[in-house]
Amino acid sequence: MHLSENTKKMLLLAFLCLVIAGCGRKAQEAEPAPRSVEAIADEYLAAMLQRNPEYATYYTIAGARHENLFDNSLKAQAAWELLEDDWLAELDDIGKPADIGSRDWVTYGVLHEELAGSIGRRVCRSELWRASTFTAWHSRLPFVFDIQPLETRELRDQALQRLGQVAGYIDTEVANLRTGLELGYSAPRLTVVKVASEVRALLADDNPFVGMGTRADDAEFESAVRKIYNEQIAPAIERFAVYIDKEYLPQAREEIALSFNPDGAECYPALVRSFATISPSADEIHELGLEQIAAIRAEMQVIIDAHFGGGEIEAFLLNLNVDPQYTFGSEAEVLQYAMDSLAAVRVRMPEVFALMPKADVLIKAYPAFRASGSGEYHSSSEDGTRPGIFYLPVTDPEHRSRAGQQSFLHHETYPGHHLQGAIALELGDRVHALARYLGNSGFGEGWGLYSERLADEMGLYNGPLERMGMLSDQGARAARLVIDSGVHTRGWTRQQAVDYMLANTAWPPVGIESEINRYISWPGQANAYMLGMLEIRRLRALAEAKLGDDFDIRQFHTRVLENGTVTLPMLADAITAWISETGSARSK
Repeated sequence: MHLSENTKKMLLLAFLCLVIAGCGRKAQEAEPAPRSVEAIADEYLAAMLQRNPEYATYYTIAGARHENLFDNSLKAQAAWELLEDDWLAELDDIGKPADIGSRDWVTYGVLHEELAGSIGRRVCRSELWRASTFTAWHSRLPFVFDIQPLETRELRDQALQRLGQVAGYIDTEVANLRTGLELGYSAPRLTVVKVASEVRALLADDNPFVGMGTRADDAEFESAVRKIYNEQIAPAIERFAVYIDKEYLPQAREEIALSFNPDGAECYPALVRSFATISPSADEIHELGLEQIAAIRAEMQVIIDAHFGGGEIEAFLLNLNVDPQYTFGSEAEVLQYAMDSLAAVRVRMPEVFALMPKADVLIKAYPAFRASGSGEYHSSSEDGTRPGIFYLPVTDPEHRSRAGQQSFLHHETYPGHHLQGAIALELGDRVHALARYLGNSGFGEGWGLYSERLADEMGLYNGPLERMGMLSDQGARAARLVIDSGVHTRGWTRQQAVDYMLANTAWPPVGIESEINRYISWPGQANAYMLGMLEIRRLRALAEAKLGDDFDIRQFHTRVLENGTVTLPMLADAITAWISETGSARSK
């Protein structure tokens, strides 16, 4: 049969259409359905715990093993980054769930921010310059062995395996710092000067590595711990200290601003967003800090005039750290004052909280190898059986004012970090585990600072001196906005930063010296406190205005805390929805 050219073309076109359609169907059939938010979160959680096995120890996760350390190699970092990219792309394809407060909404928001923030701060290459007193390995790694579980033979075997990885971890840190210097990345020299001496303090017998051996009441285990420590860890500690003194310090940068590292100007806003979960500009941060300082100083002056005979704020604040009537007589007195204050605040919490954690909190003085620390809270366990720990600086007591001790305590324990963090951990299946384990400084530190003011509302400060301490601490967090942005984006010197903090807070000079080094070492994080508190207070004021007599402070706090450590934008959505729901219920 003879076919015309036109007919041939039509038949060929039809055939091609059938082929293409068939291929399309096969492609559609082969393409997997998008995964759920829950499935992505489950995969991320499993990978995160494999990459960060210490988390299982920090939170006492049921069924977890405690035998490995974080892989701090650059190869592992690169592999992790590829996974992060894939997870974020999947979440972006799904889109944010609309049901505010639902499990998926919480999971999506927390995980999306964790991934986006981590990806954003890659430009900083922080893994290449963790060499300061606040960022080097000794500021976090030893504490793992302070809480290492040892109750069974299997757990003790896991502990020995983990302990055997410490020397390799330390040597890898040296390798990473060497690479950083080769690529132009460095911690500022002044923040590294004390690192070698702090690290060498771990060579004393009261270090957490050796201390782990004495906790188990097992002579064979203790002997094995000491063998690993003496033959592996102690030499690695000395190698690290020698490297810092002989190689790193001579090459460390003298300039303190982050902008002197490669891509430092791009790093700063990425860090602000990563810590605070919102993205104000450096100029906005600086101006906000100046506004807050002015308002807090006005409050200070009222108290000075009413209770301390008037005078200049700067002179009064400076005197708080040198006049014996305001300071401590011994390290033991610093510790006892904190313990007494904790006992007093603990029993008052049900007045303003309907949601309370099961876990208690303890206070411990900083160990010798962290004597320069400014205070920190370590989490309780997920099941509430192991208490949280507030590590308190007690050195130089004659220059530590009583003024700020209660405010400090309220920030770190009740109603601050311990209450909020333990509630988040104990939420159980109400939220995905990620919302219990992950956190951000905007919410967490914002809550801590909010707690200082809340304690004042409750009358928990002993008197005008302690209220001045609260205002001093508020002023310090406002000053951080000015100082952090000033140092890293406006060319401020370290002395400018020290002087500004001295003028606006009663913190002891020894503490301020350490704090300023912290802001230089850890750019961006210091802003999150005041940014977070102001957002929580804004949302509370909004709820009070909208709900009037129907506003319930206990219910407000439940709404803030019930989803774990969410982002500040998520918190705003949750509180706005609660206001709407409460108002609708009232009108019915």
